[in-house]
Amino acid sequence: MRIAVTGSIATDHLMTFPGRFADQLIPDQLDRVSLSFLVDELEIRRGGIAANICFGMGSLGQESILVGSVGDDFADYRSWLERHGVDTDSVHVSELHHTARFLCTTDQDQNQIATFYAGAMSEARSIELGPVADRVGGLDLVVISPNDPEAMVRHTEECRERGIPFVADPSQQLARMEGPEVRKLIDGAAYLFTNEYEKALCEEKTGWSSQEILDRVDVRVTTLGAKGVAIDRKGEEGLHVPVTPVPSVVDPTGVGDAFRAGFLTAIAWELPLERAAQVGNAIAAHVLEAAGPQEYRLGTQAFIDRLTQAYGQEAADEVAPHLSCPTP
Repeated sequence: MRIAVTGSIATDHLMTFPGRFADQLIPDQLDRVSLSFLVDELEIRRGGIAANICFGMGSLGQESILVGSVGDDFADYRSWLERHGVDTDSVHVSELHHTARFLCTTDQDQNQIATFYAGAMSEARSIELGPVADRVGGLDLVVISPNDPEAMVRHTEECRERGIPFVADPSQQLARMEGPEVRKLIDGAAYLFTNEYEKALCEEKTGWSSQEILDRVDVRVTTLGAKGVAIDRKGEEGLHVPVTPVPSVVDPTGVGDAFRAGFLTAIAWELPLERAAQVGNAIAAHVLEAAGPQEYRLGTQAFIDRLTQAYGQEAADEVAPHLSCPTP
């Protein structure tokens, strides 16, 4: 199954604040916040939602096609991704801008405050999916993850025109997109990914009820943080999949991207939705235990053991024949 993942490719600057953001906020002063946080740690990591998803798929042994825009500072990052099973030949290199930057501060309760500089990502709107499909012999699924908003709309419309199934994953861009744009991104999606808050925001911005959105997408996947994942389909009973236990959380950055990587990989393996969510949760647990969205390493047996402990032998037995983690 050939899966193209469109979206951001960025460098992450991850900082740790030893206190709680909530303790610094004064309720009657929230309309004029002016705060500076002295952080204890700074980690500079490879990131970007599309790149994180592709890295995660590669870590499970599933090749993917990365589609996005970067600066001419991308050479080392490209080599890294290619070594981890990612096809980067459809990445556009800007002659004017640097690769995007994501700056994120995490407090001791794992709350985050982040800023994103688009940089070269703004040129993603010029990318056509047709040549990508021609180069690889056709596309079976295209993921529309957070990106330049015009690029997201363009890629979605092109998928509809070419009859390519697509995944709607508007995520961080919901905050800056208006109702008509959000409706364009969602309508007709094979899969819709959001977290619990974004689910409500989608409904508010589109003016569609939860049921009306289900009428327009094949599968709706809602991540619920520590409560797990909800999967809904029109006319069918909803499915809830609990999280994979994590003894010690190090950094939540990229956990949602890892879940998508695992879920999409299991879909490529033609596993049922419950298994897809379990694989997604298992790889997300590895990310929570690492500092950075691409700093974890999967081993085939260790991954199977984790699936067994979390979801039982039957789940592990069904996943095991497909799994091929590049690392021991």
